Amino acid sequence: MMGEAEIKPSIQVVVSASMNNTSANNHTHPTDITKPSQLPILTKLHAGYFFICLSFGAQALLWKSLSQHNKDSQTLWHGFNVLPSIAFLLLWCLSVLIATTLSFLYMLKCILQFDMVKREFSHHIGVNCMYIPWISWLLMLQSAPVIVPRTCYYQVLCLAFSFVILLLDVKLYGQWFTTEKRFLSVVANPVSQVSVIGNLVAAQVIAEIGWKESAVSMFSLGLAHYLILFVTLYQRLTSSNQFPTVLRPAYFLFFAAPSVASVSWKSISGAFVTPSKMLFFLSLFLFMSQACRPALFKKSLKRLNVTWWVYSFPLTFLGLACVEYAQEVKGSMASGLMLVICVVSVLVFIVLMVVTLLKIERLLHANDPIMS
Repeated sequence: MMGEAEIKPSIQVVVSASMNNTSANNHTHPTDITKPSQLPILTKLHAGYFFICLSFGAQALLWKSLSQHNKDSQTLWHGFNVLPSIAFLLLWCLSVLIATTLSFLYMLKCILQFDMVKREFSHHIGVNCMYIPWISWLLMLQSAPVIVPRTCYYQVLCLAFSFVILLLDVKLYGQWFTTEKRFLSVVANPVSQVSVIGNLVAAQVIAEIGWKESAVSMFSLGLAHYLILFVTLYQRLTSSNQFPTVLRPAYFLFFAAPSVASVSWKSISGAFVTPSKMLFFLSLFLFMSQACRPALFKKSLKRLNVTWWVYSFPLTFLGLACVEYAQEVKGSMASGLMLVICVVSVLVFIVLMVVTLLKIERLLHANDPIMS
């Protein structure tokens, strides 16, 4: 009898404890699920989605450049005159709409989920994507069909966005110099070239508003770090080669930086002179070296993700550099090259836009290729 009396309380205690734990889990589990599902899009959104805005802004700038050159030119790009001007206006309006929507959602994420933004800012790949929103808005301003570069509002906005890029430079480049866990030889990856592109785009826009000295300073900062990045990535060690396969479209950024630098130096110097031509030829060679190795990008094309949009922006700026080169050289070979690159850029942009529209749900529900 005493044995049975001693066993019963022990059984009752165990059962009640398990019931309490189960009930506690039942009470806490629903709140854990419903809390992040209030705005589920914010958990998926990151700065890498602004690659879409970057491609739209660059494409609008290409169409604007072609329409301006076509007015005074009779070369092969004269065929682009058949494109209605309303198409360029619609493209720019769509670019602004997408950039505004993504900017608003990312601002909400900064307010409601600041810890995720902070984690993204500390990520060795994600921190480079922080440049993309500001680059996108600079391209929107530069491709605007109405705003005059000399107006006060235009200058204030350009300088404000460029100043944010400079602040990011201080943070990113400073840690490459000083932080042991963030040395460039450890964290360097192809996406790191986005920071260089930010400096070069800012230099181009600042030069167009007349601030030549500030433009030269931003250009020198971007070009110096591009050379450092190029050498570091060119001779990277096997042990540090851990770049994800899904992010291989970022290899196109290798020829994006010299293409942007070529156009940027043209804005600073006022003509497409020898340094711009040298940078253009470098970007063309790097593009050919990428295009001759399609197997490198085969695995990254198996599943749609936001990094696919990295294909469009470098091709578009290479087309812009081709337009400037053909305008300067005025030869049939240069015009033919310009026509081929521009057509490829437009086709890639259209394909990406159609695929994204058809599979938008898959894109939104896909795993994060940058932060994961």
